[in-house]
Amino acid sequence: LPPLLHLLKYTSTMAPLRTLAALTLAATSVSAFAPASPAVSRPTTAVASAVFDDAVKDWAEEYPEFAKWGWGPSVQAEIWNGRHAMFGWVVMCACAYHQGHNDFPDADKMLDLKQWGTLATIADGLEKGKDTISNERAIILIANVHAFFVGIAATIAPLPFSDTLLLDVNHPMYEWQVERNSKLGGIMPDMKQVGINPHAELMNGRMAMMGLIACVSYSFIQGQSMIDTINEWVGGAYF
Repeated sequence: LPPLLHLLKYTSTMAPLRTLAALTLAATSVSAFAPASPAVSRPTTAVASAVFDDAVKDWAEEYPEFAKWGWGPSVQAEIWNGRHAMFGWVVMCACAYHQGHNDFPDADKMLDLKQWGTLATIADGLEKGKDTISNERAIILIANVHAFFVGIAATIAPLPFSDTLLLDVNHPMYEWQVERNSKLGGIMPDMKQVGINPHAELMNGRMAMMGLIACVSYSFIQGQSMIDTINEWVGGAYF
């Protein structure tokens, strides 16, 4: 008798599940033969891209003096912002690697205020005071300053064969830059083109910029450095 009761209890428990499965199968079968419903009008990528292009056009019309140099919401600015973001990821990953291998001399040593001056100070949000930066942070800062001056050099003294930071009608690459910028932009670039091309560079720059926003936000929430966040994201591969 007990085994029979157990079997009845098991059957009564599984019955609703079998019924639900049967109803689901019937609904899917009926939907396969149902007439197609009319397409619902939704914003497409093309519409969103048109809105983006209109905003850039409005900026150019309202601020022509800035737009002609590539300032403001323009393809030229987005390309260079993406390049700096990609370079920033390279620097941060390199810093994480060298930190994990103890390549920074006296990494945790704080700089002497009398020796380095106010450039070595940093605001302490917790203590609401000021403190000096570590030797490791100073080395990373100098590396980023070097990249900053590379961008400045591309503005005030660009090479004839290089892409300038700002558009200049007197530069030999000006016509090529204008033609390139006219083919880029929008919400989604042309993903059909593969390899080393402006479309790939634009998309990679966008991913790098969004990655930096995610890394900064996550580090702020967790209360840790961006180096620690990157090391955590790669599963502790650096240190």
